Amino acid sequence: MHVKLNILILADPFGKPSFAPRLRYLCNYLVQQGHQIVVYTEQFQEFDFPHSYPIIEKPIAYHNTWQWAWQSLWSLLFDWRNRQFSQWVSQQVKDQDFDLVFCTTFSTFPLRAAYDIALQKHIPLITDIRDLDEQIPGAQYQSHRQWWAKPFSHWYKRINIRRRNRVLRAANTITTISPWHVDFIRTYNTNVHLIYNGYDPAQFYAKDIPTDTFRIAYIGRIYAFQSTALIEQVVRELNLPNVELDIHTTDCQPIPLNQVGDKLRHSSIALVLTNPNAKGMMTTKFFEALGCEKPILCTPSDNGLLAQTIRQTNAGLASSDINEIKAFILNKYHEWQQNGFTRQAVINKEQFSREKQAQQFEQLFIHTLKSHNS
Repeated sequence: MHVKLNILILADPFGKPSFAPRLRYLCNYLVQQGHQIVVYTEQFQEFDFPHSYPIIEKPIAYHNTWQWAWQSLWSLLFDWRNRQFSQWVSQQVKDQDFDLVFCTTFSTFPLRAAYDIALQKHIPLITDIRDLDEQIPGAQYQSHRQWWAKPFSHWYKRINIRRRNRVLRAANTITTISPWHVDFIRTYNTNVHLIYNGYDPAQFYAKDIPTDTFRIAYIGRIYAFQSTALIEQVVRELNLPNVELDIHTTDCQPIPLNQVGDKLRHSSIALVLTNPNAKGMMTTKFFEALGCEKPILCTPSDNGLLAQTIRQTNAGLASSDINEIKAFILNKYHEWQQNGFTRQAVINKEQFSREKQAQQFEQLFIHTLKSHNS
């Protein structure tokens, strides 16, 4: 008999360009399986993706830059943002019953609220950690990068880590995105499970589409630790006709969410940006290009898990060597000249389908609830 769950989901805000694809696919799957879910988050950016489950957003609590700065500083010192969200959600759900709390985050928000409500309602807490501050040198994942906050960034990182670890130690179950993350989190909680980022097979599938331009496409946010300098140098030095470096970020030529797969299929190479100092960064953009079976160029190489996965799936090249990158591009360029398109002979991509990952989440939810109630 299939267990039907009533799940409270707390998440960091939905933001461009991808609007939390890991969470969205999971929510759609859970609803299809007959589970009841409700998502609470903060208001951030307008989103237009279809959803058959409620998403309830806490209204923005500031109306000008000074209010925002004051609240940011107060959060820095006293965890104001997390406390306010916790109180708001607690009030919203005070008369509702849930089987478990699921919280997904890239940093610390809204772990505190999830922890508080799990305690209040005596239900298990499952946390999904998509990123860790320690995977990148310095404090580059923190959003407090305005001039007045920069002197506090490293201190804020340490405080954030302490706040995060308090919840990690208390969680019933933890999921995360790479073997490196699993090993790191295991020092705080041994019940941690690997569920990779992946691709939605309904959107990211292979189809051969001839094009007049050889496009090297990048779609996604570019962080401070990432750079397009090397690929720009390679394209300049190769100086091939009908080659275009096609960059789409949140601020530059953004692409509507439902058009990302089609954009990849019209590309000849999918560019993935990382950094040799980054640990365990299994970016969603890699998996989406894998689903479309497009040649992947990861540069500079992370010299780690992403490069290893690219080799294991025969997905393309991870390299920091300019001559090796040139040879890879020339090889794909000749393929495009001959066929009008490129197609990478990837291996075992199905293991990274979001459908499989959603099934993993569902099984963990059921197992965690049974363990909690036994």
